[in-house]
Amino acid sequence: MTYQSTACAPAASVAHPDAQPVLAVTHWTDRLFSFRVKRPRSLRFRSGEFVMIGLMGETGKPLLRAYSIASPNWDDALEFYSIKVPDGPLTSRLQYVQPGDSVIVRPKPVGTLVLDALRPAKRLYLVATGTGIAPFASLLRDPETWAQYETVVLTHSCRDVADLAYGQQLTRDLLHDPLVAEQSARGLRVHQTTTREASRHQGRITDWIREGRLAKALDLPELAPETDRVMICGSVGLNKDMAEILQARGFVEGANSAPGSYVVEKAFVG
Repeated sequence: MTYQSTACAPAASVAHPDAQPVLAVTHWTDRLFSFRVKRPRSLRFRSGEFVMIGLMGETGKPLLRAYSIASPNWDDALEFYSIKVPDGPLTSRLQYVQPGDSVIVRPKPVGTLVLDALRPAKRLYLVATGTGIAPFASLLRDPETWAQYETVVLTHSCRDVADLAYGQQLTRDLLHDPLVAEQSARGLRVHQTTTREASRHQGRITDWIREGRLAKALDLPELAPETDRVMICGSVGLNKDMAEILQARGFVEGANSAPGSYVVEKAFVG
């Protein structure tokens, strides 16, 4: 069930050469929403990358922020997943967009959460907190991901159970996706945790990994650089703790220019 916002403050109209019409909006909770916009004809991107999007500011200049593209690279639309920040310069207005409104989408995708930044391996772990699941929503719907990995593990950690709804819907939809349904039914493993509200799987995902509980819960071997690759997208704390865990096990950070055994997206954390 999605949350129906009762707020009625309008988003500012956008007059900009990179403005794209909003096609659909979903409010998942009173703090989280996703929306789809028309994809510019010239935009080409690799699943997992991000672009700058936004609205015109009060000064007449664009107010832009980095947002991961949650849709796969074959989609005709661009999907974005966002938190609502009441006093945020952008999200305080972006959360009120409706179909027919416009959002600026700068056509210059970049990012490190791409398949090219990792060396080949057997399993791929996608470790996300909050809206950090967005780039993984793109990768999970890309057939190339499933062509490269036998097993894909998605871990998603949020404060409350309701915040997991976007990821739950994503994984349900994968089973009916004509491009990846068969592969995801066979190779997808999902582990969702909460850090504040009580749930079946409670606690920080880093503790689950460090203590070996994740491997046991998924009936998989412990993370190892010989067989596993890891992508990380979340808070500063998650990025730091995961890097320490992985480096202690022999993982090497990768990049577009030098593929490794794990990658982390740093564009969204201060």
